[in-house]
Amino acid sequence: MAFLEALNVDAWITVGVVVGLVAALVSDVGRPDLVLLSGLSALLVTGVVSPQQAFAGFSNSAVLTVGALYIVAAGVQHTDALSQLDRVLFAKTDRLGSLLARFMGPTAFLSGLLNNTPIVAMLTPRLQEWADEQNIPASKLMIPLSYAAITGGMTTLVGTSTNLIVAGLMEAEGYEPLHLFDVTWIGIPSALAVIAYFVLGGHRLLPDRGTPAPAVEEELDENMFEVKVTVQSPIIGQTVAEAGLRDLGDAYLTHVRRGQQVLQATPRLTLEQGDVLTFNGRLAARERLLKRPGLKRTLPSPDERRDDPVRYETLPLYEAVIAESSDLVGSTLGEANFREEYQGVVLGIQRENEPVTGPVGTTRLQAGDLLIVEAPSDFEQRWSSGSRDEFYLVAPRDGRALAATDGRDDEETDDDRNGRAPLALALTGAMVLTAAVGLAPIVTAAFVAALLMILTGCVTAAEAQRALNVQVLVVIAAALGIGKAIETTGLAQQVAEGVLGVTAGYGPVVTLVAIYLLTNLLTELITNNAAAVLMLPISMATASTLGAPPIAFGLIVAIAASASFLTPIGYQTNLMVMGPGGYRFSDYAKVGWPATILVMTISVMIISLLWL
Repeated sequence: MAFLEALNVDAWITVGVVVGLVAALVSDVGRPDLVLLSGLSALLVTGVVSPQQAFAGFSNSAVLTVGALYIVAAGVQHTDALSQLDRVLFAKTDRLGSLLARFMGPTAFLSGLLNNTPIVAMLTPRLQEWADEQNIPASKLMIPLSYAAITGGMTTLVGTSTNLIVAGLMEAEGYEPLHLFDVTWIGIPSALAVIAYFVLGGHRLLPDRGTPAPAVEEELDENMFEVKVTVQSPIIGQTVAEAGLRDLGDAYLTHVRRGQQVLQATPRLTLEQGDVLTFNGRLAARERLLKRPGLKRTLPSPDERRDDPVRYETLPLYEAVIAESSDLVGSTLGEANFREEYQGVVLGIQRENEPVTGPVGTTRLQAGDLLIVEAPSDFEQRWSSGSRDEFYLVAPRDGRALAATDGRDDEETDDDRNGRAPLALALTGAMVLTAAVGLAPIVTAAFVAALLMILTGCVTAAEAQRALNVQVLVVIAAALGIGKAIETTGLAQQVAEGVLGVTAGYGPVVTLVAIYLLTNLLTELITNNAAAVLMLPISMATASTLGAPPIAFGLIVAIAASASFLTPIGYQTNLMVMGPGGYRFSDYAKVGWPATILVMTISVMIISLLWL
């Protein structure tokens, strides 16, 4: 009762906003950036925070640093600087344990230097291809890849945006900010423990579902059919739109084969005699089409369709995993106008470990859905992860996608860009070294490295602009404003006293465990960055009441907010690998609880020994 009586009107408004935000994020009613901006607006309109407090997050050093690091990572990615690691990561072996150690170790190391999300985006298609070649189920590899990246991100301040947010918030409130390697004392033992867990037996808890490809391919074979335009057809000379063929309700036109050419089925494409029209949808639609004059059946076998070099080489197939920040989330392909906006046709959708069996055009899309897209050969370049907010990753499905062309010699252009790979790595190393020895703050080092990436041609200005994941930056900035309200209204102090009331008599170690569990629970429900911002004011108030060093409680929030092992929604790398690995939601909890206990135990023990 004393807790409730101590809250003022502004604190009650903040409680209402925070509860509403958590409910909205858990139920996925909208994009996280829009949800958090709505909550911030409510606090601003009611006068809980001033405009200066509400929007201070947009100039916070954490937001600027994260933005610069996106560009640095894009420079490494676009120069293909990590391709030489393939021989180390993906050597031939029939022992799963040694394979996991081989790629999880370097993944964790790289994630501490470059931000872990683009590392997973770069390695996922390579790991998929290697798993197919070795006949190893992708479901045995993808969660270890994500967990290695998560724990690797804990090893330095720049490894994950969560660490930077905690550091930025502490600095903004006048506390001693976290330094580049403060988290390393916890991060390295945690990463090694999680790798050892998988190598020594944790991989047995991973599902063995083979690869999701056969189920999707079978679904595609069932849904694809073709009809041919004969000499008597009245639609000869009409456009696709005029002939009423673009969308039949239960089927849609994917492309038109004309001799040795495969043409995109744009609404303005004029149909000719002999055109073979390829549709995706119900066979009932084919029967209706065959009743039209001038259309006849074609009868290729599934094997002939799958081996058709014209269709698959001219219009390659791609896998694209929908990002949580994508405009596609919550909409259908038709509502999103996918064909025109993305210059591709979705042939199938895989959700968790099963293909969607209903009509793909009317299916409501979700974050983590894996789309099978037929598109021109520049689709990967235009929509690859790190270039857009729409997809976590885009990769060729059959490994035979053609390079995009803009009238230049593509091979020469690729060689020129790849020749800058050592420069991209040198700039990244210089950034880390500069921040490590204290020559400049991390925000300055990251900003200069990003600028040099552009000036030296490692990444173009357009690519750098696309690399900025604006929605993630908005989430961070808006959450910082909400965190300010939690602090200034006294809500953080009241919650801290409540936590201490529960743990009274048990000492600061138990309090650390309580803060870890609260933060980690929020992370699994509403994502890492939001959890860190909401819990840090409470953690700092707890440290102040206890008389403990602020760094101890700042570090416990940073680690707990990153250590998302129980659900695919807590950390975006988990969602990135869900489709390629063919995982169910429950798979993460089954394999993740030992990792959660390991990281919590190590974190609390080391923080207690070094800082309490």
